[in-house]
Amino acid sequence: MFRRFNLLLLLFCLVYHSGNPVRSESGKKRGNIRLRCEHEDNNIVQIDLITRSEIIEVCETEECRGRVFKEGNCDVVIKNLIFSDAGKYTLRIHYNNDQTELKPNNDQIVPKEPKQWTYHLHIHDEISVKTGEELKMSVLVSDADKVKTNSSGEWKEVWTRDHGVQSDRMSNDTDINLIIKSFLDSDAGTYRVLDTEGEILITVTITASGTESPEKHRYRPNE
Repeated sequence: MFRRFNLLLLLFCLVYHSGNPVRSESGKKRGNIRLRCEHEDNNIVQIDLITRSEIIEVCETEECRGRVFKEGNCDVVIKNLIFSDAGKYTLRIHYNNDQTELKPNNDQIVPKEPKQWTYHLHIHDEISVKTGEELKMSVLVSDADKVKTNSSGEWKEVWTRDHGVQSDRMSNDTDINLIIKSFLDSDAGTYRVLDTEGEILITVTITASGTESPEKHRYRPNE
């Protein structure tokens, strides 16, 4: 009996998740991303964008203050992307109280339930750093579990949430910065930030561009 219950529970979970798959979206830092709902019902009264148990306010138009606004029927745009935008989102739409639909099998009329979609948002960036300058990458976002790089020719962990920095080339401050104090050509490569499920949150591709010039400002990750 217990084994049969487990099988039924597993089947329920598979059906539930197959009906609401996670959509992968990728956007460039400082660019825009559009989370598409692909829903044509016009009787929508409220749109919720939820992440990390927080409901993000969605403006009705791009002219509203804030970086998140509705476009079209129920698509949501996040503009001027930053690294901390990476992660999972749920987009949920609500209907008028008088909106109803037929319940399958017994033709019972019931209130129309909210619909929702789930997204995984990946942020990427490309930067060029001069040899000898300090590099600060603001990639240790709240969902980050580990950081890997292929700068040595194979993927290696350089930071983990449990143990901190794993490379003698790096340090991290009390903020969200992963720091290379004096950048070398051998530090160039791709850096990936992953969550606890192994999903890629952030990708930063770094190239070396010669020797640091005193006239040039250091790379500032938030510019």
